Amino acid sequence: MKRIRLAPSILAADFTRLGAQINEVERAGAEYLHIDVMDGHFVSNISVGPPVISAVRHVTDLTIDAHLMIENPLRFINDYIRAGADIISIHVEACDPGPVIKAIKAGGKKAGLTIKPGTPPETVYPFIEELELVLVMSVEPGAGGQRMIPGCLNKAEILANYIEKYGLETELEMDGGIYLTNVRKAIESGANIIVAGSAIFGTPEPGAAVSAFMDIFKSYGIN
Repeated sequence: MKRIRLAPSILAADFTRLGAQINEVERAGAEYLHIDVMDGHFVSNISVGPPVISAVRHVTDLTIDAHLMIENPLRFINDYIRAGADIISIHVEACDPGPVIKAIKAGGKKAGLTIKPGTPPETVYPFIEELELVLVMSVEPGAGGQRMIPGCLNKAEILANYIEKYGLETELEMDGGIYLTNVRKAIESGANIIVAGSAIFGTPEPGAAVSAFMDIFKSYGIN
């Protein structure tokens, strides 16, 4: 199993204290920072875009993991590359992934492909050798604070087995409804990058929440 990393999602952060909260989770041991980009079309909500990613890039060296929940992502990829995202994930349901993956990698960034809860994991297979990351959504994309959909654990397990079978370096990320109470299920399904928003930034002490997650990760003996 690959090293387990935590990716706090700023969707649940206090934006009046965003820089301070990012620094807090970084000090506590988070290595990634997950940024959800919503356009009000592919999903019903609107969140942030390249200017926020650029601002975040100036306050942290964490790996910026940009999850684009947008239509026609190819049109905007260069904006996210210039803003400083390190990993750019698009949705297989939003576009023809091939040209977008090529554009992300041409810009020197890591490419990710995301599937919704209702999308079969096999839709990723034609692209997986070009990907650094596959993201399994364990809630319907578009809003934080939802409960994990248990069936998504099986999808993660199918993808993890495929990655292992073919000796791929692709990392497997899970996002949605993950808390201290169920994170072990996500890890044991094969996910090695864990996204948590409300479970971290929705608490009075985000740094302490990160430390609690890291303690669980260490119990698997692969960090």
